[in-house]
Amino acid sequence: MRIATDIGGTFTDLVYVDENGNFGTKKSDTTPANFEEGVINVIKKSGINTESIDTFIHGTTIIINALTERKGVKTALITTRGFRDVLEIARGNRPDLFNIRYEKPKPFVERYLRQEVNERVNYKGEVLTPLDIKELKSIVEYFKKQNIDAIAIAYLHAYQNPTHEKQTAEYIQSVWPELAVTCSYEVTKEWREYERTNTTVLNSYVKPIAESYVNQLGKKLNELKLDGKRYIMQSNGGTTSFTQAKQTPINLVESGPVAGIYGASILGKLLGEENIIAFDIGGTTAKCSLISKSEVKITTDYYIEKNEKSAGYPIKVPVVDIVEIGNGGGSIAHINDSGSLQVGPQSAGSTPGPVAYGRGGENPTTTDANLFTGRLSLANFNTKSSMEEIAKAIQEKIAKPFSLSTEEAAVGIIRLANSNMLNALKLISVRKGYDPREFSLIAFGGGGSLHASALAKELGVKKVIVPIASSVFSAFGMLMTDLRYDFIKTLVNKLDTDHIDIMNKQWESIEKEAQIQLEKQGIESSGMLFHRMADLRYAGQEHTVKVNVPSGAWNSNSLDEIATIFHEEHEKNYTFKLEDKAIEIVNMHLVSFGHVEKPSLNKIKGTGKKIEEAVKEIRNVYFEENGWVKTKVYDRDLLEPGMEAEGPLIVEEPTAASIVYPNQKFFIDEYGNLHIKI
Repeated sequence: MRIATDIGGTFTDLVYVDENGNFGTKKSDTTPANFEEGVINVIKKSGINTESIDTFIHGTTIIINALTERKGVKTALITTRGFRDVLEIARGNRPDLFNIRYEKPKPFVERYLRQEVNERVNYKGEVLTPLDIKELKSIVEYFKKQNIDAIAIAYLHAYQNPTHEKQTAEYIQSVWPELAVTCSYEVTKEWREYERTNTTVLNSYVKPIAESYVNQLGKKLNELKLDGKRYIMQSNGGTTSFTQAKQTPINLVESGPVAGIYGASILGKLLGEENIIAFDIGGTTAKCSLISKSEVKITTDYYIEKNEKSAGYPIKVPVVDIVEIGNGGGSIAHINDSGSLQVGPQSAGSTPGPVAYGRGGENPTTTDANLFTGRLSLANFNTKSSMEEIAKAIQEKIAKPFSLSTEEAAVGIIRLANSNMLNALKLISVRKGYDPREFSLIAFGGGGSLHASALAKELGVKKVIVPIASSVFSAFGMLMTDLRYDFIKTLVNKLDTDHIDIMNKQWESIEKEAQIQLEKQGIESSGMLFHRMADLRYAGQEHTVKVNVPSGAWNSNSLDEIATIFHEEHEKNYTFKLEDKAIEIVNMHLVSFGHVEKPSLNKIKGTGKKIEEAVKEIRNVYFEENGWVKTKVYDRDLLEPGMEAEGPLIVEEPTAASIVYPNQKFFIDEYGNLHIKI
C-alpha cells in the first residue's frame, strides 16, 4: 500500500492506494500548533493498517509558514569581504515606482550578524585570495556570543569553485558541531549574487525548524509502526528523502501545492489532454499553473511575498511556475478601509473557520456564500450551525452596509472571489502569450470545482475536468511522482562550435553528479532518466529563456536544432526573434528522475443504471442571471461512465461540489472523471 498526506491551511488530506489499484481518501483538520499531529490524526482516521504501508509521501507547508510568519531561527551570514550588504542593497528595480516612502524588504539577517572574511575567487573559479582561517576563528567566536542557531555561507563565485565554502563549513563544524550550516553551493550553483545569498540565508533560517519537524514526524510514524519508504514532496514536482529534506529544506517551500499541478499533468496525459490549466482552491488560497504540451513549467525566478507593493524575497531553487493568491473557501468577506467589499486574503482557517463550521466564526466567508446560495449543502458539514446563522452573518456584515438583499450580498462575495481568481488565471495564460481556448481546466481542491465553470466561461476555456476525489487531488498527485533532483550550473558561453567541447564536458560532469545522488537513494541505473534544459539569450541581453535541449554529445547539428527552438520560444515570450544574432548559453539545467513504482488507474465498469437514479435531491440554487432555480443535485458516487446531463445542476460529493451552469453540460469518462463542456 502507498499513502500520501498533504497539509493545507485548513485540512490535512490523505489518499491511499492498495496493490489492486483501489483508492481511498480521508480528511482531517490541520493542526497549526503541531502539524505532524494532523498527519497522524488523518492516518488513524483512515483506519489503514499502517504495517501494510510500503511507501509514505508527504507534502508540507512548514517551510513557507516559517518564512512568511518569521518563525525561523536566529541566523548569521559569512560572506566575502566587501559583500556584507548585498542583502540590504538587493535589486534596484522596485514594484511601487512612484511611492517616495518605499522601503526595500527587510533582510532576514540583521547587519550585526553579517560578517566578512578575506577570500576571493574570480568568475572562472580561480583563487585570487586564499581563505583567512584566523579571521574565521574570530568570527565564529563572535557568533557564539550572539547565541545564533544557524550560519549561512555565501562567497563570491562559489558556484564556480566552492572550495572556500567547504573549508569554512568544515572548520565551523569542527568547533561548533551542533550548529546548522548551509553553504551556497549546496542549494544553488547558479549565478546572481544577491539571489544566491538570500536563498542560502533562507535555507539556514528554516533548517533547524525542518529538521525538528521531520524528526518529530518520523518518530510519530515509528510509533504507528509505519516502516515503509518515506519521501517528502519538493517544489520542483518530485520527491526527496527525509534525510535530504533536512539538508536543503528550502526546496520544500511549495511542497504541497505543486503536487496537484504534477497530478494534473499525469491526468492530462491519461486523457489525451496535453494543454492543461491546473486550478486548485483550498481553504486558504487559490493556486494555478499552466501545462503546455504536457510539460510542467519550472522556474528558478521564484519569490515569496512579492506583490504590487513589495519586491519580495528571491529563492533561487527550481519551483513549479505557480501563481498563488489569498482566496479560498475560508477567505473572509469584509468591508475594507475605503468602504469597498473585499474577499481575502485573511482566512478563517479551520479554527474558528467559516460560520458554517459552528466553531464560533462570526465573519462570512466564500464557503458561507456558497452555502447560502444553495451551491453547497449543510448536510455535508459536521456542524451545529444553521442556515439562519449563515444568512444573519452575511446580512449584518455585508448586505446591510450596502443596502443589498442577502442574496445579492452572497453572490457579490462569490463574484468578487471569482474576479480575484480570474486575474491569477490570466497571469499564467494570456499574460504569457497562451490562448486559453486551446486549454482544458483541471479543477481540484475543496473549492476548485465550485468556481471552475464560471471562471472557464470568463476565460474562454472550452472544458473543465473535475477528477475523482478532487478535494484531495494534491495528495493523489504525490502518489504519481518520481524522485527528482535538479542540477543547475552557470556556464556563460557562446552557443557555437568553438565551445562544444566545454559544454559536453560540463554535461558529463553534471550527469555524473546526478547519477551519484540517485544511487544514494537506492535507484539503479535502469530506473534513472535525465532530461536537459538550458537558459539561453541573445548576446547582449540580460534575461534568458529556458528551452529543452537534446541529450548526448552535442555537435553542429545539435546547435542548429537548439537555435531553432530558442528563436521560437523567444518570440513566444517576447514577441520577436533575432535569427542573425549570436546566442549565449547561461545555465545548464539537468533534471534527473529516479523511477518509483506508481499505481495504475483502473477504468470503472458501469452497472447499466439510469442517470435519474443518481439524483439525490432537488433544491433551490441561486444563479447570478436567473435568481433562485429548482436544481437537480446528483450524487457523484452514483454517476457512471457515459452518463451525461445539461445544466443547471450540481454534482455533489462529501467534500466538494461541481456547478454546471445553464447552457453547459457534463459527462463522466471511463475513469470516473467529470467533464463539463462550457
